[in-house]
Amino acid sequence: MSEPIRILCVFGDPEVLQSVEGLFPDRRYEVLTAVSGQEAISLLSRSGPVQVVLAGYGIRETEGGEYLGEVRSRWPDAVRIGLSRDVDPAAAASAVGGGRVYKFLTWPSDGEEARAVVDSALDRFRLVRALRGGDEAVLHSTAQEVELRDPYTQGHCDRVATYALSIASVLGLPEGTRRDLRYGSWLHDCGKIGVPETILNHPGKLSPEQFAIVRNHPVWGAEVARLAWLRPEVADILLHHHERFDGHGYPAGAKGREIPLGARIVAVADVFDAVSTDRPYAMGYDREEAIRVVGVLRGAALDPELVDALFASFPEDGGIAP
Repeated sequence: MSEPIRILCVFGDPEVLQSVEGLFPDRRYEVLTAVSGQEAISLLSRSGPVQVVLAGYGIRETEGGEYLGEVRSRWPDAVRIGLSRDVDPAAAASAVGGGRVYKFLTWPSDGEEARAVVDSALDRFRLVRALRGGDEAVLHSTAQEVELRDPYTQGHCDRVATYALSIASVLGLPEGTRRDLRYGSWLHDCGKIGVPETILNHPGKLSPEQFAIVRNHPVWGAEVARLAWLRPEVADILLHHHERFDGHGYPAGAKGREIPLGARIVAVADVFDAVSTDRPYAMGYDREEAIRVVGVLRGAALDPELVDALFASFPEDGGIAP
């Protein structure tokens, strides 16, 4: 019999704990509950591996720090979800954006929503395990599996890698940097595993609330890379590929050469492919028009030298340099 999926829920109200247990009646799940951090530590000493932690913000800070430290020590891949009856949206966004928790769940919560959040955390847990220690073929196939969640981006990661490596060739970058670019290009959107498919496939302009969720994907992706023991240069690409050269990007608002080179290169490649490819909300441009559009972003969103390097890589026959 396979190991059960263990969810640790720590919250000061026994009724909430009982409600959470009721959300997972399937025998595949084992829900461990505790009303305090100290009780959680006692449970952890007797349990098997934990995949997801619902961390109640009602627990005293000292106790919370202790039991979460115990979880990190025993099972560093366990995914933390904040749980609270009432939390300021800005505080919740800060906790997610700062990487302290993966997502935030306000209680009482719709059962379907709560299960979806936990399922998303389990998807991230499995993604980390799939990437860790994998060879290049495993990294590539895993990135392709993540990409399948959004049919409109099929092949996007491979095309981004092609453009990024073309820039690297023009710049004469060493093989180690090219490898980081290849891995970072394949995985740059892996954090979108935490974005609901209803948002990924939304046909029109996203609402501010929807876009706020999408903006978390660089932080989520970088955390996956870190936990999967990928090189820091790869994690930097995942974290910073939506920064803008003028400082108006996210998540850190870095600008110019504060942004790691790999992330600046992948940003150029990502934007060029985005404007060249059909999406739910827009038809892609032909190469000539895509060059014009990306040229407008030169020096604003995108590093001008890297835009020039991409354009220089295009052969006269209209193909893409290998």
